[in-house]
Amino acid sequence: MAEELNLHSLKPAQARKDRKRVGRGMGSGKGRYSGRGIKGQKSRSGSHYMPAGFEGGQMPIDMRLPKLRGNTSADAMPIGPFRTSTQPVNLRDLEARFDGGAEVTPEALVAARLIKNTKIDIKILGSGDLTKKLSVSAHGFSKTAKEKIEAAGGTVTWLRGEPVETKPKRSKAKAPIADEPEVETEVVEEATPATADEAPTE
Repeated sequence: MAEELNLHSLKPAQARKDRKRVGRGMGSGKGRYSGRGIKGQKSRSGSHYMPAGFEGGQMPIDMRLPKLRGNTSADAMPIGPFRTSTQPVNLRDLEARFDGGAEVTPEALVAARLIKNTKIDIKILGSGDLTKKLSVSAHGFSKTAKEKIEAAGGTVTWLRGEPVETKPKRSKAKAPIADEPEVETEVVEEATPATADEAPTE
């Protein structure tokens, strides 16, 4: 039977351990350099609280790696603010889970367990064959998927509107500068004085 708890039987759950007192003289065993050795980074205060990614002063890995230009582009490293992601659904899955004439919506895809939820945009991809007439509504379609759905007699509905193809911008060539008309200059021949050899003839 456990001993009854009384004031005279109280004791700590574990033995008390004295803290390490440094800098209290050579006789204490932790005086002089306080167990840190002589000089160096680890002997300084705050040396054990380096920021994440610190590599001792050398160029860290995140600065050594090359990066694409522009912190706001879709291809920026690691991720730009305008990068979007979609969850793919292939035509072979629609062929297996839906009957002919069915209407395929994001909610129907969740019910068919092809996607987990509708928080992320859905893109229909063209992997596999489709023989059923389906009315598919999604946020994006690959070119192959759109052609196969329409070839089977189905329809395609863009939930965010059909994307508009934009032509690449071409810089306008500068108009050539009109050639200035050349000004004709008359050359006047100066008369050369007669020499002694060339005597004037009367």
